Amino acid sequence: GEVLEAMDEWNTTHHGKSGLTERVKASTTDVAAAETAVLQFLAAYTKAGESPLAGNSVHQDRAFIDRYMPRLATYLHYRNVDVSTVKELAKRWYPELPPFEKQEAHRAMSDIRESVAELKYYREKIFRGT
Repeated sequence: GEVLEAMDEWNTTHHGKSGLTERVKASTTDVAAAETAVLQFLAAYTKAGESPLAGNSVHQDRAFIDRYMPRLATYLHYRNVDVSTVKELAKRWYPELPPFEKQEAHRAMSDIRESVAELKYYREKIFRGT
């Protein structure tokens, strides 16, 4: 309802074409239940305040979490690990480096795996000097 109606044009078009909007509408999981599930997962691996939010362009995710998932916002560390920032630095500082090839599925688990793989790519190619 409210969240879908507040989407900007890019999100409305992109997530409409991918089918994500319809999947959200058909879901029986509400925001509160999703927040609880994420908190339970994080609590199994981290303490409150330890885990930064990580991924690509996570400022949008952080804004959503701050607005709709306040318990999760409090649990997360205030810092972000934004893979997109590393990518932008790599493009400028290492222009000869081939870009990381993304699949761009825009589904939560595939995006998480892709962000981890992308950060590993930069670690191996830049931070380890190989």
